[in-house]
Amino acid sequence: MARYGMVIDLKRCYGCYSCVMACKVKNHTPPGVFWARILKGEAGKYPNVVRQALPILCMHCEDPGCVKVCPTGATYLDEDGVCVIDTDICVGCKYCFMGCPYGARYAVEEWGSYFPEGLPVTPLEEFQARAFEEKSGFGVPTKCDFCADRRSFGKEPSCVAACPAEARIFGDLDDPDSEISFLIKTRRGFVLKPEVGTNPKVYYLPPR
Repeated sequence: MARYGMVIDLKRCYGCYSCVMACKVKNHTPPGVFWARILKGEAGKYPNVVRQALPILCMHCEDPGCVKVCPTGATYLDEDGVCVIDTDICVGCKYCFMGCPYGARYAVEEWGSYFPEGLPVTPLEEFQARAFEEKSGFGVPTKCDFCADRRSFGKEPSCVAACPAEARIFGDLDDPDSEISFLIKTRRGFVLKPEVGTNPKVYYLPPR
């Protein structure tokens, strides 16, 4: 079996939010829920100021804290090493929120409209609400699953497919000849918060 991971090239990423929107469209997430996010920061002093975009998502850790604290086994690593949630046995205790050092989880108690109060609900929004409830449910944790349904058809996650800069690469970490393994080794790939010991499978390539 594969052990899927992702590489994000910070030299290529310019913070266009295509990944964020592709994720929302694909997963029908309501307002305020971002399984894919972009953080932005600045460093230096004028005129030598550098701005950097930092994409964030579930890190699909090898030793995830969210799995350790889940009392029902609803959060687990699937056969491809991807961290997923079984909403049928999740009791909504949200212990996993505390176990995740990356803030990757959300809980939606009820659907919230994208449109101002008082406007009629459109057929599209009715479809989005049904699709979100069918996949993720209400009152239980939700998060990125590396687009499990797309992977089942041999496709890459929607955030990878949508990136215009080709800053995201998805592949098998156990394959030494895969592009993702090559980039991590040759471009000094690193992970966020290595000190917490969860061994993330989302790597970053230095911006310079």
